[in-house]
Amino acid sequence: MSLIELKTELRQELKLTPQLLQSMEVLQMTSQELLEYLGRAVEENPLLDQSDPLEAAFEALRTQASWMDAGGGSQATFTHDGEVLETGGADSGLEGLPAFLRDQLQRLRLSRPLQALCEYLAELVDEDGYLAQEDLDGLLDMKIPQSLLDQALETLQSLDPPGVGARSLSECLLLQLSRRGGADPAAMDIAARFLPELGRKHYAAIAQKLGVDVETVRRAEQAIAALEPHPGRAFQLAAPTVYVRPDVFVAAPEGEWKVLLNEYYLPRVSINDYYLRLLKESGEKETRDYLRQKLQQAKWLLDSLERRGGTLRRCAEAVLEAQKPFFTGETASLAPMTLSALAESLALHPSTVSRAIRGKYLQCRQGTYPLRYFFSLPVSGGVSRQAAKQTLLALIREEDRPLSDQQLQARLAARGIQVARRTVTKYRLELGVGSSAARRK
Repeated sequence: MSLIELKTELRQELKLTPQLLQSMEVLQMTSQELLEYLGRAVEENPLLDQSDPLEAAFEALRTQASWMDAGGGSQATFTHDGEVLETGGADSGLEGLPAFLRDQLQRLRLSRPLQALCEYLAELVDEDGYLAQEDLDGLLDMKIPQSLLDQALETLQSLDPPGVGARSLSECLLLQLSRRGGADPAAMDIAARFLPELGRKHYAAIAQKLGVDVETVRRAEQAIAALEPHPGRAFQLAAPTVYVRPDVFVAAPEGEWKVLLNEYYLPRVSINDYYLRLLKESGEKETRDYLRQKLQQAKWLLDSLERRGGTLRRCAEAVLEAQKPFFTGETASLAPMTLSALAESLALHPSTVSRAIRGKYLQCRQGTYPLRYFFSLPVSGGVSRQAAKQTLLALIREEDRPLSDQQLQARLAARGIQVARRTVTKYRLELGVGSSAARRK
C-alpha cells in the first residue's frame, strides 16, 4: 500500500506582504516619526522627490482659525541661517545635587583622605538626597576605617540642603530638626520613634508613651509636617518639555465644521520624472531592474501615505460626528464612544483603528487632545465616563460641606448617573480630589 496520496484542498490564508507591513507601519506613525521616515526614504530611493511643505496654505488657514498654534507648521520659533536650533540638555554633572555638595566640600579645607571620601559619598547620594546603607557597608568591605567613614558621613550631613546624606526618613527629619534653634524635644522623639503612629494619627497613644498631652503631639506634628522629606528634590532636573504637533484639526473656517489633516508640515513626495524616463530608455538590464524595484517601493510608499491619510480622516470625521456638541461648544461633556463601535461603523478592524489613532493628536478651539481622549466608555444612565467625572467634580465644587462618597453616589443617581460607591471613589481619586475627611480638614 502506498503512503503517498494526492488530494485537493481549498483554504484561505492571510499573508503579511512587505507592502502590507509597510502600510501598517506608516499608519501607526506619529507626525514626527512620519517626517523622519519620509526623510530617510527620500535619501535611500532616487525615484522619490520631495518639495517644500504647504506653509502658505497653513498660514491662510490660520487666518480663518486664529486659535491654531504656529507649532502646526514646519518652522520652529527660533531659527538661525534657516536651520532649526536644537536646545541643549542640562548637564546633571554640573547642575545636580552631587555638584552642589562637591562645591561646598571644596570650601571646607578637609584633609585629602577625608575630602576624597566625602566627594565619593556625594556621588552616592540619590536624587532625593539619601544614602543607601548598602553603599556604606560596601565601603567598610573596602577596608576603609570606621572612624574615617563616620567623620565623612557627619561632614556630608552638615551640608546644605538640611537632611542630605540621611539613611532613612527618620534620620532626615532629625537632621533638619537639629539645625533649628530650640528644637522641640517631643518632635525629636516622635521623628525618631513614632513616625508610623503619627502617620496613622494615633495622637493619644504617642502622648501616653511620651508622657505629654495630645496638644503637644499635635504641635510636634505641625513642626514635622513643615520639614522636607526629600531634601534633594530642589536639585532634580526638570523633564524636557515635549511639544506636540496635532495631526488633525477640527475647525469651521467657512462656517461648516470639518476635519482637516495637518499635512502642512510634511514635504510633498512624488516620483522623479528623470528616473522614470531612464527606466524606459535605459539599455542596461541591471539598471532597469534596479529602477523598477525602486519604482515599486516608491509606489508602495505613496499608497501607504494615501491610506494613512484616508483612514485617519475617516476616524476623525467619525469622532467629529459623535462629539459635535463638544466641538461646537454646546457642552463640555463627551458622548459615550468606544473604539470597537467606531471600527464597526467604518467597516474597519479594531486593530486598524487603534493603529490609526495611536499617538495622534487633535486640535480644536478647546485645546489639543490625544485622539484617544474622545473614546469614553459608557456608564449606567447613558452618559460617558468623562461626563460622569465632570458631574462628580461639579458636585464636589458645589458642596457646602464635604460629602461622603455614599452621598456623592446618591446625588449622581439623582442626576441619572447610576454608579457604585467604589466607582465614585475611583473617579474621585483619578480627579485628584481627597476624601471628605481630607476636604473637611
